Amino acid sequence: MYSYVHHELMTVVEALCALAINGIVVLIVRGIPEVDAAWLFLGTLIAVNAVFGVIVCTRLSWLGGRRRDFENAVSLTNPGPVLPTQGESLRRSFDWGLLSLLVVPTLVAALVWELWFSLWPLTLLPGRLSAGVYGLYWERRHNVLLWRGKVAAQPLGKGQFFYASG
Repeated sequence: MYSYVHHELMTVVEALCALAINGIVVLIVRGIPEVDAAWLFLGTLIAVNAVFGVIVCTRLSWLGGRRRDFENAVSLTNPGPVLPTQGESLRRSFDWGLLSLLVVPTLVAALVWELWFSLWPLTLLPGRLSAGVYGLYWERRHNVLLWRGKVAAQPLGKGQFFYASG
């Protein structure tokens, strides 16, 4: 099990790490890129993702809204044995697979095709950051912590994605 807020904010850290790795390699291999229409396209993608980041705060689950999911969280009856410590939750939230998925294809595309592909991880930042901040706000407002994972004694039902502990 790991904290929902840790998961979202660690995804931001993973995207920033991928951006740093891609940026350094591309600058060393290909030099400083020129500004062209691709930058406008990338900026548009970031803006669209920011709009979807705002939608996270709504009940529109078909568009990515999490509010209904938070309200339907299963309350843990005995949280002590199943919840990780703070540091363990942070470690479990960092996904090396996502980092490699962000680095390898974008780096190959940036070196072979266009340099602006190295900035693709930037498109994840607005949505994930707003989801993490909204999750933190929701947790504080309702005085619970939201958790992702599986508890054998309390399986999640249909339409339930989170556990809650208070």
